[in-house]
Amino acid sequence: MVESAESSLSKDRLTREQWIAHGLRTLARQGEAALKTGMLAEGLQVSRGSFYWHFESIADFRNQLLATWQERATDGVIREIDSSIIGPARLTYLMKLAFNEDRSLDRAFRAWAASDAVAAKVVATVDAGRVAYIAKLLRESGVDTRASIPRAEFIYWAYIGQSSVMNSAHGTITEADLGDLSGLFTRPSPN
Repeated sequence: MVESAESSLSKDRLTREQWIAHGLRTLARQGEAALKTGMLAEGLQVSRGSFYWHFESIADFRNQLLATWQERATDGVIREIDSSIIGPARLTYLMKLAFNEDRSLDRAFRAWAASDAVAAKVVATVDAGRVAYIAKLLRESGVDTRASIPRAEFIYWAYIGQSSVMNSAHGTITEADLGDLSGLFTRPSPN
């Protein structure tokens, strides 16, 4: 009996990070409608009190999910690439990373943004930051400033669109092909 009580007590003492990880998994699998205090607590088999220990409200929790996604899926990726890769290889690495990742969470945030102004603002900020970073990598590879933005937008549109392709034969691309494509985008603009 004591073991059961201790087990329950440790479950009720989840960390903020565990709640956020659960929220991200829930969002990716079930969508924004599943981000409700009771459903989240039930999924973790804990009381709602555990939730409110870490978050003021469901709105606070949702804001934390948005901030975490932005940090991990954009800001953190940019820092990782900037600190570990040099030169034109950065764009190729970014494309290989992006086009081969599971984008269920990215799709879930975009679906949420379609009906929520706060989520839409964060997604728009993420999109702008990603396009700006791709443009920066293109400029560092020798593409002139004027051409870098439309090329960056095109690469990003391809990234967003790839996750919508329903036929798996057309939804994946090899790493070698991504390297070739990266080379196409880094060629100097014709004068």
